[in-house]
Amino acid sequence: MASLCVNDALTDDELRWILSRLDTDKDKEVFGLVCKRWLYLQSTDRKKLAARAGPHMLGRLASRFTRIVELDLSQSVSRSFYPGVTDSDLAVIAEGFKCLRVLNLHNCKGITDTGLASIGRCLSLLQFLDVSYCRKLSDKGLSAVAQGCHDLRALHLAGCRFITDETLKSLSERCRDLESLGLQGCSNITDSGLADLVKVCIKIKALDINKCSNVGDAGVSSVAKACGSSLKTLKLLDCYKVGDESITSLAKFCKNLETLIIGGCRDISDESVILLADSCKDSLKNLRMDWCLNISDSSLTCILKQCKNLEALDIGCCEEVTDNAFQDLGSEDILGLKVLKVSNCPKVTVVGIGKLLEKCSSLEYLDVRSLPHVTEVRCSEAGLEFPTCCKVNFSGSLSEPDVLL
Repeated sequence: MASLCVNDALTDDELRWILSRLDTDKDKEVFGLVCKRWLYLQSTDRKKLAARAGPHMLGRLASRFTRIVELDLSQSVSRSFYPGVTDSDLAVIAEGFKCLRVLNLHNCKGITDTGLASIGRCLSLLQFLDVSYCRKLSDKGLSAVAQGCHDLRALHLAGCRFITDETLKSLSERCRDLESLGLQGCSNITDSGLADLVKVCIKIKALDINKCSNVGDAGVSSVAKACGSSLKTLKLLDCYKVGDESITSLAKFCKNLETLIIGGCRDISDESVILLADSCKDSLKNLRMDWCLNISDSSLTCILKQCKNLEALDIGCCEEVTDNAFQDLGSEDILGLKVLKVSNCPKVTVVGIGKLLEKCSSLEYLDVRSLPHVTEVRCSEAGLEFPTCCKVNFSGSLSEPDVLL
């Protein structure tokens, strides 16, 4: 009986089906080593690509990998000295990777508005763009992206210090399906820009305005009112103009909020936090309110009692918090916390930590640094028993989880 070659027996579609059934990227790479035909099928079927290449090589990659939808050209901080992607590279990418939906240019410091204009002209299918820490970019380049990429869902601009309210206005005019926006450190963003943004962009689920020092209650309240049903993550770290009005608005409109970062917002008090705890008791999972100096036992106890799905909590440097916040928990109050940071809370002692441990067996990380009454020796003398899987940070020697960054 004559032998039959598999290439004669199977069509391209059948071979692609076999390729799709392979579990790992390594297996898919091996598939391409069988013969030129299989290499071609593996190349044209590939959807993701991470590369460090100049214009010539990018052109060759575009010719080979014709179905790429996700391209990662980001630079790590440790290699930030490397020139990275340039405007010439972006021109090649825009012309060669027409199917792109995800483009990561994080920390590519060489690109300018000219390069982004190429993206806006050619990549109309783009849904995700990360240009964080591309410090040469301005409103001109981002407006070009907004004008050409109407289907944009996620845009990350952290550290782009020249971005102003004009970019937010452009996004509002063109990108009505925007769901995630990162503006960390964009200090030129104001309440007016946020108000313009949410006139149309009402589907926002995640908004990061950490360290946007010109944003205050008016801007946050605009977002809360317009995006109340969709907003799940809001980051306001060191937005010192944000106070109780913002938190009250979130409590009123944002019943699905899961992550809230308000560290460094020193005007926030117990009254608004208690309202938030009641409003978001079923949804809130992560809460960071370190350096909120007006927070005391009353609001903390309310959070611990009502927010049954809370997994991570940071109350570092809340100097008014005492053991009473934990001692007021009743027999029915069982906590699901995995991460708790109480560093620099001088009125918390081993008594409070002991009460906490009675109520919380799920802790994975506990930060008790700079607590004068809570040391490793004192915890041992008091007979405190920490959960087996819990890392206790007494001195700063442990790496911190990034869930509350």
